[in-house]
Amino acid sequence: MAKQERAIRTRRSVLVAASELFNEVGYEAATIGALLERVELTRGGLYFHFATKEQLARAVLDEAVTLEGLQPQAFKLQEWVDIALLLAHRVPREPLLQASVRLSVDPLSRGLFGTRWPDWVTVGQRLLDEAKEKGELLPHVDTAETSRLLVGAWTGVLLITEVMPDCTLPEEISSLYELILPSVATSGVLARLDTSPYRAERLLAAMDPSAVHGVGAE
Repeated sequence: MAKQERAIRTRRSVLVAASELFNEVGYEAATIGALLERVELTRGGLYFHFATKEQLARAVLDEAVTLEGLQPQAFKLQEWVDIALLLAHRVPREPLLQASVRLSVDPLSRGLFGTRWPDWVTVGQRLLDEAKEKGELLPHVDTAETSRLLVGAWTGVLLITEVMPDCTLPEEISSLYELILPSVATSGVLARLDTSPYRAERLLAAMDPSAVHGVGAE
């Protein structure tokens, strides 16, 4: 059991190191040699977990769709909001999630491995479908279209905030929802949704208070 747990930790550390490398130099320029300089493994030890750079990239993408921090809410529409806010908080802090976005927007790696955007669209549409069944959405809302547009807008906002130092991703995603929600939510539900840029910190802190510090106040 201890050996298995050690192997799991080693695999995770390799994925994180590979993610940091992809973030710094991109997929094409990343090399196994450069990765070995970052991890305490022999080439054979690395190949035990990942035989090629392509396998590493696919493994990073497999980690992209994560619902960590998401908790059941009175409104399914709030859960739809929470997913995007949680990602906005986590992506700048977690190299692996950041690399999954890098691989998705890079033309070379996207052509080789595809993206997990369709999976995110499916996750969002499922929540929106449930919200519609509960009467939380306006009658005209197309859940597939709304989920697809949100995923595209979220990705675009991320790329913009990276080159605009006065913006933070949680603040911008919060603003994005302030624009979108009046067009999709019923008035009674809209008034009760929390789109605060600090909401993700509070959700994560509720799961593990020691893991989050300096939770902002509205």
